[in-house]
Amino acid sequence: MSIPSEGTTMRENEHIECWLTDMDGVLVHENQAIEGASELIQRWVDTSKRFLVLTNNSIYTPRDLRARLKGSGLDVPEENIWTSALATAQFLKNQLPGGRAYVIGEAGLTTALHEAGFVLTDQNPDYVVLGETRTYSFEAITKAIRLIIDGARFIATNPDATGPSKDGPLPATGAIAALITTATKREPYVVGKPNPMMFRSAMNQIDAHSETTAMVGDRMDTDIIAGMEAGLHTVLVLTGITRKEDIDAFPFRPNQIAQSVAELIEQV
Repeated sequence: MSIPSEGTTMRENEHIECWLTDMDGVLVHENQAIEGASELIQRWVDTSKRFLVLTNNSIYTPRDLRARLKGSGLDVPEENIWTSALATAQFLKNQLPGGRAYVIGEAGLTTALHEAGFVLTDQNPDYVVLGETRTYSFEAITKAIRLIIDGARFIATNPDATGPSKDGPLPATGAIAALITTATKREPYVVGKPNPMMFRSAMNQIDAHSETTAMVGDRMDTDIIAGMEAGLHTVLVLTGITRKEDIDAFPFRPNQIAQSVAELIEQV
């Protein structure tokens, strides 16, 4: 049975109108659906709950991710997927509509920026936007460094230093951002988790309010802290990175702890 975290005031889940949930470690693990994930998503759909599945991964479009999730046994509508690429594109559209960007990334990021009205160029861009890719190019990184030194503003989709692969960890956006920062002395503005901006953009997408929105995650250092800072009801599930014995190492606590999302099905 899921329980409220000690020392916190738990909101009754019947007052939760909207749900945000992380993907890896919460709904899927190594391309396999986690116990209860399919049933929870179906419950949200059947009860017309507003919800979004969040991911810091900027490689894939929502359509791509829907297909990948379906292969794992999860049927998530395309419109219920929110990526750091979409959040970054929305942020930049609000900052400078019709702007210009030099992009290091894959289709998930370039498509989102195109749809937000941005021109992608390596000539006098307003921004250098760094996302995740499996083929980081020394030439592209060099170009980004020179553009930032010349005055382009530096944006990163997420801070994750490594990403998973079947052969072990791969360098990811955060690692390449650190390289660029060392060369330029410019820190990027990072849109993805744990920046609460990611959650605020998601809530705007589904017209949600913090007082009646819950965030489900498996990481204290990203999902839970960002959810807390965004004013959400936070639910930590123990199917991913954070173990129960790890929680006391953090100076903050989730509102609720569950063994898996299966415990949330009857609470929706």
